[in-house]
This record gives sequence, C-alpha cells and structure tokens, in this order.
Amino acid sequence: MTLGLRKIILLGLIGSVFLMANIVVVANWLSDSGVSEFAQAIRNNYLTGTAVTIIIALLILLVGPGKSGGGITGLIRRCPVCNHRLIGRGSYCSECGSKV
Repeated sequence: MTLGLRKIILLGLIGSVFLMANIVVVANWLSDSGVSEFAQAIRNNYLTGTAVTIIIALLILLVGPGKSGGGITGLIRRCPVCNHRLIGRGSYCSECGSKV
C-alpha cells in the first residue's frame, strides 16, 4: 500500500467521521434544498421493482476490463507482443524473447 493511498483512505475516514457527527445538520440541509422530494418523485415515476432488479443484476455481472476470468491472477499472463501464455513471474517471453 503506497503512501498516497494511505493518505486518501485517512482523508476518507476523517470525512466520514465528520459527516456522521453532523448527520442531523446534513439531513436538514438536504430536506430544505428539496433533494429528498426530488429523489422520491424519481423513485415513484421511473424506478420500478423490475428496473432495480435489472440494475442490481447488471452491477453484479459487470466485469472490469482486463479481468476476464481464467486462471489465478498474476500467475498466468499473456505476452503483449505475441500473445503467448506466460506462466510464472518471468520477465521475458519464451516464444518471442520480448521483455514483459
């Protein structure tokens, strides 16, 4: 874990503690600004149970780019030049000799 990532996590934790400490103030501010009524109108008009189910199913099935299954991550890789399967942590491709 890098120092920058640690700083981001720490700032997020501090922000969440401040938010939780002032939750009543934040809730009143959102109510006064009309966000809750707007969200309720959107939910009543556009988000049916079927739409919510489909959105959740798509989020579960969503796979990030480069995360296409098959094999243990880090042990089985592909050469960027010849697409030969590389097993282990070697730094050169045995097929074409390029540096990985």
